[in-house]
Amino acid sequence: MADTLTITDNRTGRQYEIPVVDDTIRALDLRQIKVDPDDFGMMAYDPAFLNTASCRSTVTFIDGEKGILRYRGYPIEQLAEQSTFVETAYLLVNGELPTAGQLADWQDELSQHVMLHESVKKFVEGFRYDAHPMGIFLSTVGALSTFYPDAKAVDDPQSRRRQTIRLIAKAPSIAAYAYRHSVGKPYVYPDDDLSYTGNFLSQLFKRTEPVYRPDPVLERALDVLFILHADHEQNCSTSAMRGIGSSHADPYAAMAGAAAALYGPLHGGANEAVLRMLAKIGSADNVPAFVQSVKNGEGRLMGFGHRVYKSYDPRAKVIKATADQVFEVTGRNPLLDVALELERIALEDEYFVERKLYPNVDFYSGLIYQAMGFEPAMFTVLFAIGRTAGWIAQWEELLSDETRKIARPRQVYVGEGRRDYVAMAGR
Repeated sequence: MADTLTITDNRTGRQYEIPVVDDTIRALDLRQIKVDPDDFGMMAYDPAFLNTASCRSTVTFIDGEKGILRYRGYPIEQLAEQSTFVETAYLLVNGELPTAGQLADWQDELSQHVMLHESVKKFVEGFRYDAHPMGIFLSTVGALSTFYPDAKAVDDPQSRRRQTIRLIAKAPSIAAYAYRHSVGKPYVYPDDDLSYTGNFLSQLFKRTEPVYRPDPVLERALDVLFILHADHEQNCSTSAMRGIGSSHADPYAAMAGAAAALYGPLHGGANEAVLRMLAKIGSADNVPAFVQSVKNGEGRLMGFGHRVYKSYDPRAKVIKATADQVFEVTGRNPLLDVALELERIALEDEYFVERKLYPNVDFYSGLIYQAMGFEPAMFTVLFAIGRTAGWIAQWEELLSDETRKIARPRQVYVGEGRRDYVAMAGR
């Protein structure tokens, strides 16, 4: 028997056979379902795309019920333990893990494009001293569109490759410029002797010492966080990247839009909200009362629950272990005790268990960032550095898809019918 779905339209009594492929039906196949020949045809109504697949992808696989996250088939736990962010970025962009030679060439290409044009420095200096670093980041990424007009050739694979290298290489430099501007310190040029993540830390925190050497534990922790944030299927910002890219805008413009989506507190800013919540609770002794207030509808439990995951977020497990290593170097964050007690109670309370509210990636990441010396305003920027690799991989996949069309969702119009204009005197 063919894989089909039989739909009976009770308005007309007609039946329709709809092909099923990969457990999905094509929304356009619903258009044949009509009451009258002149009707537009049936549409699927799905606000926020809760159950609509917008693309076919080979980049990231998620099983939210089982708590599985894989990049190109590789479990996130294995990549976080054994890989580096640079290698993971290669995997996301190219589809396979690199050989030793390919990785060396990839690292060399990235190191050649870390520097920013001197005019970018002047551009960043145009922002107010108290401008939010994420606002600076997304604006500067968009401004790069004017520096690299060759990026407009989105159908040229070689051009796309150049922009891919540029964006992954320059994202940390842009972030570092945004940070240094926000704290009133001079910019630091890249150091080719350091790793991708080590160089970023140097650009952030180097003072007057001749050579900056990052703590290897903190360097590795940040690298792991970049890996965990590198891609996450068709989330809000990735959908924005694909949507803008579908118009054949260059990748700098598309990524500026993706970063703007990430800027929102419901997306990239969630870990900052977790810190505010933990600080408000104050101590582990206050956790039971706070949990009760949440159950009474008097607040929200930030860092718990996820649109996709209905079990423990696999990234949260990795981050929790990473936090222990970081705190051995930086000292224990006093809010950690609050977080641990909150997690313990929430995982045992039927109210949260029934609703499948488990810790997500944001619950512990903010504590790590804060322990490493980052202000909360930088958290989303750090997220964006890691996610750049995923955005670019998704953008490349979109443009390589022969079935691509410009994104243009339908709507269900519920406004007024035709009305005749009324002159001012008659209103």
